[in-house]
Amino acid sequence: AGMAIVPTHFVAADAAIEPALDAAHAAWPHADLVIKPSVSAGSRDTMRHSSAARAAMRAHLAAVQAQRKHALIQPYLARVDSAGETALLFFDGVFSHGIRKGPLLAPNAAATRALFAPEHIQPRQPGADELALAQRVLAALPAPFQSTSDAPLYARVDLLRDDTGAPCLIELELVEPSLFLDFAPGAARRLAAALLARATR
Repeated sequence: AGMAIVPTHFVAADAAIEPALDAAHAAWPHADLVIKPSVSAGSRDTMRHSSAARAAMRAHLAAVQAQRKHALIQPYLARVDSAGETALLFFDGVFSHGIRKGPLLAPNAAATRALFAPEHIQPRQPGADELALAQRVLAALPAPFQSTSDAPLYARVDLLRDDTGAPCLIELELVEPSLFLDFAPGAARRLAAALLARATR
């Protein structure tokens, strides 16, 4: 749909590992690389590898594939260390609130074994460019999500800024995302109103 996303190399569960790593290193020769399952939650099985840690990358990909999962390889976007990640919450297609997540992945640190990696969360008012991208992402959803009246009851759009400072999509959460209601006065009331409106249509 022409959306700005974090650059990603897809590695199928049965794909050869060495060519995948060769392709990732060729695309992002000096970047730390993030490897994670294509389906996961809470940063489980997600690690940031320094560019020289090829053996660790190989072992990580093998561990993901051993679970019969596809994997994603992405360059680590260094601006997250200072700017963090922005999550925008929408109820019934209408923007409700935003939060900032601090950086989660230390280089070459083991993946979390907890249900969720520890997060540092703060309220954040998204920039106009972030809000515009999030709205474009939701507008691009397939039917029946083509209009506000048929929008997802709730959605969370997670964005990072790339090396140029432009926002890009890292995740679109539509199934039971954390909504961070405690970080925005009135957010719980807005969600309840959206639920009531949906139930009485």
